[in-house]
Amino acid sequence: MAADPAPHGKAATLARRRRLLSSSCRLFFPEDPIKIVRGQGQYMYDEQGAEYIDCINNVAHVGHCHPLVVQAAHEQNQVLNTNSRYLHDNILDFAQKLSETLPEELCVFYFLNSGSEANDLALRLARQYTGHWDVVVLDHAYHGHLSSLIDISPYKFRDLDGQKEWVHVAPLPDTYRGLYREDHPNPAEAYASEVKRVVSSAQEQGRQIAAFFAESLPSVGGQIVPPAGYFPEVAEHIRKAGGVFVADEIQVGFGRVGKHFWAFQLQGEDFVPDIVTMGKSIGNGHPVACVATTQAVARAFEATGVEYFNTFGGNPVSCAVGLAVLDVLEKEQLQAHAACVGSFLMELLQQQKAKHPIIGDIRGVGLFIGVDLIKDEATRMPATEEADYLVSRMKENYILLSTDGPGRNVLKFKPPMCFSLDNVQHVVAKLDAILTGKKK
Repeated sequence: MAADPAPHGKAATLARRRRLLSSSCRLFFPEDPIKIVRGQGQYMYDEQGAEYIDCINNVAHVGHCHPLVVQAAHEQNQVLNTNSRYLHDNILDFAQKLSETLPEELCVFYFLNSGSEANDLALRLARQYTGHWDVVVLDHAYHGHLSSLIDISPYKFRDLDGQKEWVHVAPLPDTYRGLYREDHPNPAEAYASEVKRVVSSAQEQGRQIAAFFAESLPSVGGQIVPPAGYFPEVAEHIRKAGGVFVADEIQVGFGRVGKHFWAFQLQGEDFVPDIVTMGKSIGNGHPVACVATTQAVARAFEATGVEYFNTFGGNPVSCAVGLAVLDVLEKEQLQAHAACVGSFLMELLQQQKAKHPIIGDIRGVGLFIGVDLIKDEATRMPATEEADYLVSRMKENYILLSTDGPGRNVLKFKPPMCFSLDNVQHVVAKLDAILTGKKK
């Protein structure tokens, strides 16, 4: 048996990457990338053994290399991995466990390999069910890298081919920077009325709405928390137009928000989307995704007579991993943990806001939090360069952060769910020290 090749040093690895991969496949911290060779819990380790606190990896949902998730994948790999055209209990066990977390109307499941695949299928389901083609999306949204999803992602299409005639963009329900801010008496109604206006404008042009797509908490848009009641009102407008409501939970589902298992549930107990998409955290880094929908939507899709087959979607290993993630979430009470730790993080960050004028807004819920950095309180001009500086300095202190938002000025906190109270204190203390030092 051939010996393992000698490990490459960081410089050699970077040179090989530049030679073999496209420059469009970008790295975190491109000025000085980190070579990560191991992860455990909320920590990542470079080739020199340095330990970093991971504040941004919402894919390793229950922690990097969680032993129970690794064990589940290993044990099933030793027995069988094949496609879902054979009868197997894992896919049914997984669907059943997921159904227990969702409103009872969402009772039909499709399994896939990525969030992009899930959103692409959701688009197909919506169009088949409604007989319509057009889609309403939120400004700055990102729903995936497939061509169909680039088309409904303003975050991407504005730098590419532009907006298609069948795509209609509604304002992001941002109560800090948007049209209707924190001083508005009813921002939920006001932003929902903007969706109604967009729908009416489309209909006047002879267009028909198939779906409204939204991340339950818009992430790329800047860690936005839509005002409570916004989704139900939007759903009413969309359904009156003959469309369906698609809740993209790929970034924020599975207990991350603490108060609820699904972020769309923040909008009220009675609100039920027509389609929910899942990815990223569902497999803790393993490529697995899911679409949940109603019987009515699924039956319309079946009526085409064309089968839906996905070679690796729902394979026994992926489903074993998904089941293990759900088990860990329950056994380790990580949803409640996210609520507790996230509340503490918000509290300490609010203290920093009172101390440092560069912090314009702290927003979030559970372990989904954004720190909006500004140059000026009156104009709320994004402090983009300062945000870059902070990310770089935090990395020097072995803390991994990154930015989101149209101005790339929002520090985002989406750590693994095992992020601890001690981690919170350490990270905020370092942030405070850097901000205090910068003012001198």
